[in-house]
Amino acid sequence: MNETLTDPQPLSFEEALKKYEPVLGFEVHVELNTVSKMFSSAPNAFGDEPNSNVNEVDLGLPGTLPVVNGRAVESAIKLGLALNCSIAESCRFARKQYFYPDTPKNWQTSQYDEPIAYDGWLDVELDDGEIFRVEIERAHMEEDAGKLTHAGTSGRIQGADYSLVDYNRAGVPLIEIVTKPITGAGERAPEVARAYVSAIRDIVKALKISDARMERGNVRCDANVSLMPKGASRFGTRSETKNVNSLRAVEHAVTYEIRRHAGVLAAGGSIVQETRHWQETSRTTSPGRIKSDADDYRYFPEPDLVPIVTTEEWIETLRAELPEPPAERRRRLREAWGYSDAEFRDVVAAGLLDEIEQTVEQGASPAVARKWWMGELSRLANARETAPAELGVEPATIVELNQLIEDGKINDKIARQVLEYHLDGEGSPGQIVAQRGLEVVSDDGALTAAVEKAMAENPDVVEKVKGGKLKAIGALIGPVMKETKGQADAGKVRQIVLEKLGIEG
Repeated sequence: MNETLTDPQPLSFEEALKKYEPVLGFEVHVELNTVSKMFSSAPNAFGDEPNSNVNEVDLGLPGTLPVVNGRAVESAIKLGLALNCSIAESCRFARKQYFYPDTPKNWQTSQYDEPIAYDGWLDVELDDGEIFRVEIERAHMEEDAGKLTHAGTSGRIQGADYSLVDYNRAGVPLIEIVTKPITGAGERAPEVARAYVSAIRDIVKALKISDARMERGNVRCDANVSLMPKGASRFGTRSETKNVNSLRAVEHAVTYEIRRHAGVLAAGGSIVQETRHWQETSRTTSPGRIKSDADDYRYFPEPDLVPIVTTEEWIETLRAELPEPPAERRRRLREAWGYSDAEFRDVVAAGLLDEIEQTVEQGASPAVARKWWMGELSRLANARETAPAELGVEPATIVELNQLIEDGKINDKIARQVLEYHLDGEGSPGQIVAQRGLEVVSDDGALTAAVEKAMAENPDVVEKVKGGKLKAIGALIGPVMKETKGQADAGKVRQIVLEKLGIEG
């Protein structure tokens, strides 16, 4: 294993780009959300008891035979089409030989020289709206490996005493998307990296073929970086940072590797072709193992699986099922809703585009929908340690809640209380307001009495209002709200105060 301590000090990002041109390449792994695994009937489920979703096929026991998951094949074709790829008329699986505890068969069933999708491209939008095209080499099907957990503290195995293996993930369907070498990004290379992986995540989520949760590893990226001197035409030696599972980490990993490579090369050293591991706390990478080439895996056609043959009719049927491309959808919604670029980016980053769109379709204005999802619902979700979309609040509920405000039956403060009661299972907003008697007090008699009491208790405020300082009315509204338990109509209170003092408001 190589030691990072032998690396010279990384150059600054600016210094690195003065001397070298970055070349990028990405292998994005997408876990599919099929019911069963790629080649077995074992459940494909996240978070279950370790080693509970495993059968004899996953373990490669003698005499067992794999069967291809048809839904996974359809998902691969759909993704290939969404990435503007050609779809193979016929393709085969291969055995990729390697020996590691998380692969119980001692090989991974993958595709080698016959991928199901190839020669595609994806246009990704950068922060300023510029479009950068990424060429796709291939998208192929394979199975995932199991999961190793290193435990203990003695330091014998990656800082651990022993390792535990969970084969639940072994055999989960994967699609691996491999780009062609990406040049011409220059100083925007880290931004291109983030935008590309983000675009892939958006596409697979729109296709509904993956849960697309990067923190769970549903989408993860192997980021390849190499540098070549300015004006050169031959690519440098690459490193591969493995299994990066957040957009921020992809951007930072590419930035660091550009700096690290430049530091090594500027000091007269040579880059080792190796895998690297991303360290989030230090925002650096550490060495993994020497990177293997295809020959080292000793690929050969999988003898237990027949080739997959596609037809034009099948492909066109699947093409007709494709949703609106996420980038086109975002442009359409941003224009229709009238959000600023910053507001729209915040909505996308929060993962609330679907919820806000559905709320608008149910009858709310774009401003109202954004206010509730990005405001109170996000606050409640944070307090409950979940995502806003996971709270279980239907768009129709937000529309009903806002209608109660517009009808003058409740105010914003009461609406926030109603929302909490709704999350606690007390019913719809209308039912909660009726059952708890939360409707705002707009009765002139009750409000007048509360206003008179507030004015009597705050004569100094009354004098300020009489002197023309109408903003001081707010100091009277507070006591009235307290008297009415927050259910007073603030506008009505202001009107009564002005009438009492003979002031035209």
